[in-house]
Amino acid sequence: MRSPNTPSLAILLACSFAFIIVQLDVTIVNVALPAIGQELNAGVSALQWVVDAYTLGFAVFLLSAGALGDRFGSRGVFMGGFALFTLASLACAMAPDALALNVARALQGIGAALMVPSSLAILNAVYAGDRKMLAKAIAWWTAAGGVSIAAGPVLGGLLMSFAGWRSIFWVNIPICIAGFWLTARVVPKLRGKNPARSFDVQGQVLAIIALTAFIGAVIEVHTLGLGHAAVLGALAIAFVTGALFVRVEQRSSAPMLPLGLFRQSGFSAAVLFGVFVNFAYYGVIFILSFYLQKVRGFSVMHAGLIFLPLTGTFIISNIISGKMQAHTGSRLPMIVGGLIGASGYALLGIFGISEDAGFLAMLPGLALIPGGMGLAVPAMTTSILSAVDRIQAGTASAVLNTARQVGGALGVAVFGALIASAASTAVLRGIGIALAISTALLLAGAMLAWLYIAPQANALPRAAAD
Repeated sequence: MRSPNTPSLAILLACSFAFIIVQLDVTIVNVALPAIGQELNAGVSALQWVVDAYTLGFAVFLLSAGALGDRFGSRGVFMGGFALFTLASLACAMAPDALALNVARALQGIGAALMVPSSLAILNAVYAGDRKMLAKAIAWWTAAGGVSIAAGPVLGGLLMSFAGWRSIFWVNIPICIAGFWLTARVVPKLRGKNPARSFDVQGQVLAIIALTAFIGAVIEVHTLGLGHAAVLGALAIAFVTGALFVRVEQRSSAPMLPLGLFRQSGFSAAVLFGVFVNFAYYGVIFILSFYLQKVRGFSVMHAGLIFLPLTGTFIISNIISGKMQAHTGSRLPMIVGGLIGASGYALLGIFGISEDAGFLAMLPGLALIPGGMGLAVPAMTTSILSAVDRIQAGTASAVLNTARQVGGALGVAVFGALIASAASTAVLRGIGIALAISTALLLAGAMLAWLYIAPQANALPRAAAD
């Protein structure tokens, strides 16, 4: 539609603004959680919801957001996402209590879901005549999100040190306004590809209920106990609505989640790999923030700076991943990335977590964890897209990223329960268990890649997300 010129580069910038803010808000809150808990009188379970309300809102609306773009046009949905994210960030910054904050975080997640698939659809339209430029645009878009998710704890620590925890939400507003303004100026109006496409309302509602009930039960089980009526009731609701969701999707002519995709072993293995990666990473970042401030007594800035190695190695390994895929396919980077990530979690658990461990003891683990992710995640996305027909590429990518967000929410819920005790010894024991689980999950991911990912999975991704 357009040649790769200055206007199209401005469009890339607008789309990158969206992915930066979406990914930043996944991790920027982590170093602020102790301060939020203190000011709002919130316990660990309420603080888990600060993270999980966002990831759940993102996860459960991601698939449906693609359908909205197809029906109403990507530009309008994209700008709507910016607007909602801006208002939700304002509500977060002004939240009087934990409940209001968590509701606003869920709205942020919905705004994020509106922006991600529509931004990719915009890039695909703008660079439709030049596949090489499209690949470069997606690479820059992916890199922007990858760097922001790794830099979140660092930026959060810096902001917290000078302006308090509410500043981590105020900072979103100028970025969102800039993205909205730039989109209005440079992004062409794109009509929906399928204005008659139906919206899977039943599937959407059932997915929200099932996932929220399940995550809520996992978060509250430590406080209330597994036998508590509220926990058992939530698990029952999750099971019933989950079963109904599967039934509805099987019968729907335009399902939110095409279950037939999972019949392909390579697709299923890559999705499960993504769940393992996010479960471990989101969960560990959540509990490390508590460890650094509550057990070690570090300032919020010091805690944020300790996460700095996450950013550098992620950038380097992302670049290496692309070069590896060009020569070996997706399988090897996924295997090597899984093994490197597992080594990072293991080293952090063995040497980096104690009441007096220094930064140098933590450094190898903190460097290897994102190094493994940066190798594996782009290859995992490519393998997903090579496992399906080209016409299903967008849906397949949305399924992968929905599964990854759910995995991240589960990681925060499960690992958060392990450190719910205020005692330092219990926190250390919980972190040790969490890191052992993370090591096992990444090893299992490497095994899945070895067994089920085709070595030649080298298709050019039309949609990707970190």
